Order: sequence, then structure tokens, then C-alpha cells
Amino acid sequence: MPTTTIRRHRHPGRRSDLSLVPGPRATAAPTKYKVTGFGVLRSEWLKFWSLRSSWITLGVAVVLLVVFGAVAAYTYSPDAVATSGPPGPGSDSGGGDSDAVSLALTGVTFASPAIGVLGVLLSAGEYSTGMIRSTLAAVPRRLPALFSKAAVIGPIALVLTTVGALAAFQLGTPGLDGERIALSLGDDGVLRSLAGAGVHLALVAVFGVALGALLRSSAGAIAALVGILLILPGLASLLPDSWYDTLSPYFPSNAGSAVYALHQSSDALSPGAGLAVFAGWVALTLAGAAYRLVKTDA
Repeated sequence: MPTTTIRRHRHPGRRSDLSLVPGPRATAAPTKYKVTGFGVLRSEWLKFWSLRSSWITLGVAVVLLVVFGAVAAYTYSPDAVATSGPPGPGSDSGGGDSDAVSLALTGVTFASPAIGVLGVLLSAGEYSTGMIRSTLAAVPRRLPALFSKAAVIGPIALVLTTVGALAAFQLGTPGLDGERIALSLGDDGVLRSLAGAGVHLALVAVFGVALGALLRSSAGAIAALVGILLILPGLASLLPDSWYDTLSPYFPSNAGSAVYALHQSSDALSPGAGLAVFAGWVALTLAGAAYRLVKTDA
């Protein structure tokens, strides 16, 4: 809309006269918005909690963790374990799985795919819907968007699954009352193992984000996640024994399970080494996703 200026004209016999004369058009300076790391992180945080799939998948993972852990404790039977003969409850207390913590963390096996799928949906879901174009238009440098997704889901998974592991242990403790494998939170290594389960599941969630961004397909990334975490260890047993004994501890799933083991078995890594190896797998996959995100179009 044109602006107006007031000019004064003098006429004979009159002191002054005011008239409105069109003046030059005023132009407003464009507002510039700076993309900051905190702003991208806040955007991904809001995006995460606004998706129904985030609530559902996260809730399923925590429920599986708590329910299976509590049920395993209440259905524990030393006689049945001794008859069936699998490693775990009922074996010598020095064994890697002979403790109440392993029962409480039975649900980790089932919660891992669920929490990993959540990470996949957070990254690969944008490629399926085409939302990634809007994301990259808002964040031209690209990498902050990827790293913010990992920075959002990692702490969320860490906190909630650690709470779930503690709840599973506490709910299962009465079911083991009087058993020789019963433990309390004050026993040596118990809190470290329960917290390690949360760390493991948080890394699985970030692993899902990395696979989703790397493969850019929800179905493909979920298949890769399940194959790496659940199928690969079984297929590796077909290798010669010497190869299997050497490589098995460094598989992502085996290294991750060492993080929350109460006792270290002879053929497994220590908790610290397991954490380093599994975190290395996650970092390597995330680096591959970052490289593809920078070098190729969405």
C-alpha cells in the first residue's frame, strides 16, 4: 500500500494549505532466521513426541521389558532348569547367566527390536512420506538433522528402559524369595547391570536411526536391524569353531549383551569392552549414514 507524505502549499490570501501527496513506497527489511543446533534439536524433540508411532513403539518396548522380566522370575524353577539343561538359572553361580539379574533382563531380547524399530521410523519414515525434503530445506547443512535425531532418541530410550529394567527386577524379586539366585539392588554389580541394559537399548535405538538414514527405507532398515541383532549370531554358528569363537564376541548383539551381564563368561567380552565394541558399530553405521546424507540427494 503506498504511503503518503504531507506537503505544505502557500496560496495568495491564505496562510497555508495541507494536502496529501503520494510519496515513495516504504520497504521493510526481510527477517533473517539463523539455524542453530539447539533449534534443530528442539524441532526434532517436538517432532518425536508429536508422532503416534513414537508413543506406541516406546510403550511396547518398555512393557515387553518389564513383563517378560517379571514373568521369568515368577516362573523360575531350579528343577525344570536342571532337567532342560540350558545355560542360565540353575547353573553354577559363577556362570554368566546364573543370577536374578539375567531373569529380570529376559525382556531385553524382545525390547531390542521394538526400540530399534522406533529409531528406524524416526529417520527412514521421513523418506517414506517425503517429509525429508522439508527437513533438509529447513536445515541446509543436513548433518545437524541426523545427529539431532540420534541425540533425541538416545537419552529418551536410556531413561525409560533403565526405569523399565529396575521395575522388572523389583517386580520379580518377590518371585525369587528364598531361591539361591535371589539378589537385591545393593548386591555387587546389580545396579551396574540394570543400568547397562538401559545403555544397550539406547545404543540400539541410535543404531536404528543410523540404519534408517543409511538405507532410506523403513522395511529394509527393519530387516537389516533384525538380521544383525537376532539372525546373524545364529548363522555364525555355521562357521568353523575356531572362527566362531574368535568372531562371535564382536558381533553387535553379543557385544551389546556383555554390557549388562552381571558375570563375565569365558567366551564373552567384559562390560567395558562390550560397550566399546557395540558403540563402535553404532558410530560406524552413523558415519556411513552421514556420508550418504551429505553426498547424495534425498
